[in-house]
Amino acid sequence: MNERVEVVLRGLTGLAGAAVGATVGYFSVVWLSQQGLYAIILPGPLLGLGCALVLRRSSMVAGILCGLAAVPLGILCEWRIAPFIVDRSLSYFLTHLDQLRPATMILIALGAVFAFWLGRGDNRYGRPTSVE
Repeated sequence: MNERVEVVLRGLTGLAGAAVGATVGYFSVVWLSQQGLYAIILPGPLLGLGCALVLRRSSMVAGILCGLAAVPLGILCEWRIAPFIVDRSLSYFLTHLDQLRPATMILIALGAVFAFWLGRGDNRYGRPTSVE
């Protein structure tokens, strides 16, 4: 198979895995919040894990993309479980992110770090390291 086609197919499978992980993370945060637990850190790592499990190889590009995608995912989850009382719209929430609690911002950032860490995969099992 052409090398470019292989890279594109790998990217698409990694994206699909990340999407599944992000979906599981989103619904997990919503469900856990209904149980009285605050797990805003969860969607990022699940996004990265979903990507890495499907991609099955080491890729720094995948890790970076997962880390970047985890931030808006965390913000979306926070809006879903704890919108502002004044205005519950997403647009209002996005324009007032500076009013989020510092702990919330730290947990979303940590989720992004874990998404990067997990999303880049590993090379423990002798798989060739990707140059991407």
